[in-house]
Amino acid sequence: MKFRVDRDVLAEAVTWTARSLPTRPPVPVLAGVRLEADSTGVVQLSSFDYEVSARSEITADVSDPGTVLVSGRLLAEIARALPAKPVDLVLEGNKVIVTCGASRFTLLTMPVEDYPALPAMPAQVGTVRGEDLTEAVAQVTVAASRDDTLPLLTGVRMEIEGETITLLATDRYRLALRTLTWTPASPGLSAVALVRARTLSDAAKSLGSTDQVTVALSTGAGVDLIGFEAGGRHTTSLLVDGDYPAVRRLFPDETPIHAVVATSALTEAARRVALVAERNTPIRLAFSEGQVVLDAGQGDDAQASEALEASLTGEDITVAFNPQYLLDGLGALSTAFVRLSFTHPNKPVEFTGQGSLDGQDDRSYRYLLVPIRFAS
Repeated sequence: MKFRVDRDVLAEAVTWTARSLPTRPPVPVLAGVRLEADSTGVVQLSSFDYEVSARSEITADVSDPGTVLVSGRLLAEIARALPAKPVDLVLEGNKVIVTCGASRFTLLTMPVEDYPALPAMPAQVGTVRGEDLTEAVAQVTVAASRDDTLPLLTGVRMEIEGETITLLATDRYRLALRTLTWTPASPGLSAVALVRARTLSDAAKSLGSTDQVTVALSTGAGVDLIGFEAGGRHTTSLLVDGDYPAVRRLFPDETPIHAVVATSALTEAARRVALVAERNTPIRLAFSEGQVVLDAGQGDDAQASEALEASLTGEDITVAFNPQYLLDGLGALSTAFVRLSFTHPNKPVEFTGQGSLDGQDDRSYRYLLVPIRFAS
């Protein structure tokens, strides 16, 4: 195998393909990236860990077609460190020689025949704007659990009904829901998939810069896969197995009390007040007519408080939140104002975005946060 390629093209492709390689692979070959150069001038790079696969294609000046398997992380580090000149990769025996200007590296190859076959991309089910996918996934994955002992909650539930996709995630302390429109391959399409939040977030970030992302789904008999494709890059992931809890019912039907606050002002104030909140110490928000007072700390500990303008409908109410969970919810909103809707000081609070102080809230994104009980 022998080919020449631009340094930036190689570095970008290897970095993307190697991004999901396992740190401690069960078998050594899974730490590798396979490079397959063909006579048409296309080099395909691929990685696979039995759960997530990634493939990217680049064009190169191929002198000698062939296939090799080398350490993915090492090749990515080398490619990024090379000078901005064309790169030559040549297979010599059981080694790959990487040359770029005056730089020369020698990499040992791995047995390519031991590398597992990558799963085929499932059937395409529709396309979604890359920008919309990136925003929606970021808004929802903040609420997904990081606790691998509860694998179901580390996933994002994707519900497809015709032209609408609904994404749901929860870690038992908060719940995020986002709806977005897309273009389904079939108008009456209806499907449900539970996708690992980490995988979904990674795919959305890396493919979201493109205009359209193709979504592929296989939920029939056998292996359940989801796939994403854009700009010559393809990634697949096994779906999480199991029944996701019925979390939609947690959203309140009616909220007799609601407050509207400027999102950026509340975010900045919460960050400042949280500086004195020690681990597991909440921030209290006391809403009354015309204002909200944030405070944290008590007794002999450091204390902080700050008052902001707020519009309140209903009776005065005081709630307390985990500071990071509060900031995660506020950070997921892109609107000028946030509406907090209450039923009771100890019941979950719903966050929605609002374009103006007295406008309607946008319910395409909803963040439900369980308050912390505190001694009054």
